Amino acid sequence: MAATITLWTGVALTVLGLGGLVLSIFRVARARRVAGGDDDALRAALLRILPLNLGALFVSALGLMMIVVGLFLG
Repeated sequence: MAATITLWTGVALTVLGLGGLVLSIFRVARARRVAGGDDDALRAALLRILPLNLGALFVSALGLMMIVVGLFLG
């Protein structure tokens, strides 16, 4: 039972993290389009998006670890 809960919680976290990564990709694409050729504006936009990207990567990696643990337990 614990293995199943761990596995599906890991799947949910992985999907949530991948959704965050896709969201950050769209935000970077929009920032590049809005900034045009202004490097400083693009750099400022990327610095605002970076925490979302790193957080989503962390959540996704945590979910993948939980999937592996759930598979070992089951």
